[in-house]
Amino acid sequence: MTDHTIRFFDSSTAVRHLGERLIASCLPREEWTHEAHVAACYWLTAERPDIDLTRDLPGIICRHNASVGTPNTDSSGFHATITHCYAVGVTAYHRRCDPDLPLAQRVNALLTEPEGARNWPLRFFSRDRLFSVEARRAVILPDVAPLPE
Repeated sequence: MTDHTIRFFDSSTAVRHLGERLIASCLPREEWTHEAHVAACYWLTAERPDIDLTRDLPGIICRHNASVGTPNTDSSGFHATITHCYAVGVTAYHRRCDPDLPLAQRVNALLTEPEGARNWPLRFFSRDRLFSVEARRAVILPDVAPLPE
């Protein structure tokens, strides 16, 4: 895996603004980075109990992709299994996180944890299985190790 420099968030306001723009489908495509995916997922978990990640996140991401011209196909756009994997990981991280820390501090710490890493899903899925059309279309079971509960 290629090493990437983590792009941390300067403030809790920046994290919230990112999440709000994602929900409103007005987040610029170039801002929809790996870190933005993880931060938005954490913000939704921590501050939007009205949004159920399992039920609502796929639609939020698909609408966002459509709004910026990213087609949701068998080879691009929304990926059901990766989305589910990060939702599980971010939720697990949130349960052990100190809720009194500022949001940006929690998100930035998550980005340095295994659950925030770009290759985290590959702890549970073989590359071929994770990047299959089947895994992109629907949540599939891991073939390397079970996801955390």
